[in-house]
Amino acid sequence: MNRVSQASPVWLNKVPEVTLTFWLIKMMSTTVGETAADFLNVNLGFGLTGTSAVMGVLLAVFLGLQVSARRYIPWRYWSTVVFVSVFGTLVTDNLSDNLGVPLAASTLAFSAALLLTFGIWYAKERTLSIHSIDTIKRELFYWTAILLTFALGTAAGDWVAEGLNLGYANSALVFGALIGLAAIARFVFHRSAVTTFWVAYVLTRPFGASCGDLLSQPSSNGGLGLGVVDTSAGFVAAIVVLVLYLSISERAVARQQT
Repeated sequence: MNRVSQASPVWLNKVPEVTLTFWLIKMMSTTVGETAADFLNVNLGFGLTGTSAVMGVLLAVFLGLQVSARRYIPWRYWSTVVFVSVFGTLVTDNLSDNLGVPLAASTLAFSAALLLTFGIWYAKERTLSIHSIDTIKRELFYWTAILLTFALGTAAGDWVAEGLNLGYANSALVFGALIGLAAIARFVFHRSAVTTFWVAYVLTRPFGASCGDLLSQPSSNGGLGLGVVDTSAGFVAAIVVLVLYLSISERAVARQQT
């Protein structure tokens, strides 16, 4: 039996069902995180420090809204995911660009931090399932892990694409293939749903980032030259449409249950 602290209020689960729509929005949010960070940093001239400060404040606001809710609310949850994506990207960018930390070292450090978070989370709660995010403590563990997956995914994606000179298209193929292996492990060989979920969650970050760079970067850098503005706008619009769909669906289900 899962242990729930008596001091922690028990809510309805705060995380959506893992469906195709979930993965589509998640992947697009990673792309937005990559391109939006580049847009604010380079195009608007905020610089890494200024962009990090702005995104840090916005993340704190939306994370507060998300944690204060007693149930899953699509727009709050997915807005938080988008801002975590942007901020996680900036954490890695600050380490590599401002502090000169090698991408390989960042990848190892974030991997260790994520494993440590999972270890403490499991030791305290005896579960890592996203279907059990129903207390404040579990939700804080969840969002800490999510932030680390985005930072790790950014570091690993950049390391593969740039450090190993694979390029954006090949990187997308590599990470897409790894996601496919995680899906096979789950649905063909019936491996742990929790483990394969978190593996796929980490991998969709560099996959989405590689796709975002492939679309937005100029051809001289190996991209398709769509630009960060058009790429970000397109994916944000798609996310908004899907979140509206989820919100309408949630309300319809709630009406049927009353």
